[in-house]
Amino acid sequence: MSKHIQATSIPEYFESTLTSIAAQAVPTLPRLAVAFSGGLDSTVLLHVATRYAATHGITLFAFHVHHGISSNADRWLAHCAEQCAALGVTFDSRQVALRDSDKTGVEEAARIGRYAALGDLCAEHQVPLLLTGHHLDDQAETILLQLLRGSGAAGLSGMDSWNMAPDLLGHAGLLMARPLLKVSRTALESYAVAEKLAYVEDESNHDPRYARNALRQQVMPVLAQYFPGFQERFSRSAGHMQSTQRLLVELAAQDMIVCADGNCIDLERLRQLSAERIDNLLRYWFGLHGLRMPSSAWLSEMRQQLLEAKADAQLCVTHPDCHIRRHRNRVFLTPRDDTDRSEIEPQVFRWSGEAEIRFAEFGGVMHFEPAEQGVDAAWLRQQPLQIQYRSGGERIKLAFNRPTKSLKYHYQAFDIPAWERECLPLVSSDKQILFAAGIGFDCHCLATGPGPRIGLRWQADPLPFGKDARR
Repeated sequence: MSKHIQATSIPEYFESTLTSIAAQAVPTLPRLAVAFSGGLDSTVLLHVATRYAATHGITLFAFHVHHGISSNADRWLAHCAEQCAALGVTFDSRQVALRDSDKTGVEEAARIGRYAALGDLCAEHQVPLLLTGHHLDDQAETILLQLLRGSGAAGLSGMDSWNMAPDLLGHAGLLMARPLLKVSRTALESYAVAEKLAYVEDESNHDPRYARNALRQQVMPVLAQYFPGFQERFSRSAGHMQSTQRLLVELAAQDMIVCADGNCIDLERLRQLSAERIDNLLRYWFGLHGLRMPSSAWLSEMRQQLLEAKADAQLCVTHPDCHIRRHRNRVFLTPRDDTDRSEIEPQVFRWSGEAEIRFAEFGGVMHFEPAEQGVDAAWLRQQPLQIQYRSGGERIKLAFNRPTKSLKYHYQAFDIPAWERECLPLVSSDKQILFAAGIGFDCHCLATGPGPRIGLRWQADPLPFGKDARR
């Protein structure tokens, strides 16, 4: 248990923990980095990591992020550089400006900027594993904060000893580890005194306006008075929640196999699950796409709409990062796209033999490819062409032995959902539709004589999921 990790045992515990993490995640570890703020936690971490790196022949880096929030920030940067020089550790830093602090708050904006900068530094120096100084008391604070927010098993799992964090660090493949997560703040303080380590104190850590500081200063001391060793018990509970969360993920993965229909979910199969399993599956589905987890109330409302809306309803539930839609008994996750296509004017162009033409305003590329069934290449070169979105009432005839039908009819026949139809452009010449993306050519335009023929194929630019997905 963590209460047995004394100051003198920290180097041994660090080596055992990091060796275990590296064996699981990074079998070959030529380089290692410490997120070094200059405070107590990261100073102890850097000290023990320096010894570990020297023993194992690993190149060690220390990365510092300068937020510019505090008037002492320049002094902290200088302190960190001096400490690293004394230890013979390669030091690098980044200065970041807070973004969207009016929306997320200074604390969250600083956190986002800090980790993004650390990820950039790791990528620049080709470091696969970043160490942070999170410890036992941080874990207890995190669990208590999540409990106060009403979090479920995932939130109450606390921090993992290591994990990939591409959304946080901004780079895929980077690992972040917390090798002091079972060490108490008291043990770290004792170690720093014994080793005569100099560290800085961030005055913002004493500002009770921040929730974590309020807990640290006013709540945790009371808990320690009446429930000595509560941090270890919180950590043990987090371990139980991590096991629970792994089981929930395993169950969701099994349900996904049953309910998945390509890239969507079959609604009738989904109906066979209990409400709790449906919510668990939907959270798992959101996680696969890197979407923010919704509240329980929001998820319950969405589930009700999906299951109870009329079969022909054009259901669209808006999530901050995407849309959840229903079409023909299937549920889709689609990127948010708030483009008003009624404002996009038709664009006149000519084809001069290119393999493809990009139409940025229409969000895609038109490919021109040799085809057995297509338009005459020589004829197409001579035509003034126009790309546009449909305005309503357009009709097209796909074959001479078939009647002329509306585009809406063909979209339905080809099982193209309503939200995709809005993004599919038309190509016309002299007010005659030649080609409708997703459907094909009007048969009146197809070549019947000899000579090379050209087929058209529309390829839309993929819209990523997430808060920056809107065009």
